Amino acid sequence: MVVVTPAPSRRRIVFIDIDGTILEHGAQMSPSTPLAIAAARANGHLVYLCTGRSAGDINPKVRAIEVDGAITNGGAFAVRGTEQIVAHLMPRPLVDRMIAYFEENGAHYFLQTDGSVYVSPGVLAHAKRFLRAHPPVDERDGKEAEAQDMSLLNHYRPLEEVDLDTVVKATFLSTASDTLTRAAGELGDEFHVIPGSIPLPGGSNGEICQRGVNKGAAIIEVLEILGMDAADAVGIGDSWNDVEMFEVVGTAVAMGGADPELQAKADMVTTGVLDDGVSTALTRLGLI
Repeated sequence: MVVVTPAPSRRRIVFIDIDGTILEHGAQMSPSTPLAIAAARANGHLVYLCTGRSAGDINPKVRAIEVDGAITNGGAFAVRGTEQIVAHLMPRPLVDRMIAYFEENGAHYFLQTDGSVYVSPGVLAHAKRFLRAHPPVDERDGKEAEAQDMSLLNHYRPLEEVDLDTVVKATFLSTASDTLTRAAGELGDEFHVIPGSIPLPGGSNGEICQRGVNKGAAIIEVLEILGMDAADAVGIGDSWNDVEMFEVVGTAVAMGGADPELQAKADMVTTGVLDDGVSTALTRLGLI
């Protein structure tokens, strides 16, 4: 596909995913990424994080990057600076139904609120196996990355502490390969069920939000509040929770390591996360 480089004076807004886009293996980041984001903002463009993670679950390395705002929890919340401008809580009956499904099917799960993540028993043991199954190539960096990943996982809170009236999203893990398909079929039209991005050695994982709550819908809300056109929006991502983002922005950019089917939905494919993927994309789009 041909990507038209915008005129330097044209102000754009860039929505950037975190896991698999800014960060690789949960903790590794290309040194060029924060520099590229800073350069784009210095040129007058806006940069928003756009992540499936809770605001309280964003890696400190990413929180240290100065941005103009963020969409979190897969589109349930959005902030402009520190001002909350989008908020969509999951109705309690849907939360109860979702949890009942997990319990009935023996799935381990995370429940997300705006500020934290709560985990069912067994999640951390599963996570350790996932990390061991996908070590980074560099053994030294791999040990550092795994230590940081586990440090982040260990800050998750026990399930019994969650206020179920504040839940907006769930992520589930299962040893069964068909859990995702079954969840989508059995939970029905009130839920949005998509493949998860956790690197499993086997089984399946997925993300569940209330139907209508997704990154794309949140982007539309943010653009309306900011008075900006979707044609001036750029979305950069790598996973299936980025599909709705790709559908609403003027320019969709897939990371080099993304699923080929997702890359096919993008207007442009950049390089990998640690191969200056974000910087390369912003450069090719003429934003830096």
